[in-house]
Amino acid sequence: MRMKATTIKVEGDLLLALERAKPSSQSLTTYVRSILRDELHRQQMITAAERYTEFLREHADERVWLEQWDRADLARPPKRKRR
Repeated sequence: MRMKATTIKVEGDLLLALERAKPSSQSLTTYVRSILRDELHRQQMITAAERYTEFLREHADERVWLEQWDRADLARPPKRKRR
């Protein structure tokens, strides 16, 4: 993967807030990188949820299956058919 050197200047109240918020065992760079990574992941999950919601709108059989799954009693073993 190609790495691009990037510098972001953080100063003033934002810098102070980040310094207070980060774990003492982490550098500021590592902490900010983790925040950015987490935010990108959050955005990806929102997009995935929106796409799945659209998929459920378009596929009634999947929606019915999901509703059945939601109602399932997962604490009780499933009934087995006798042969």
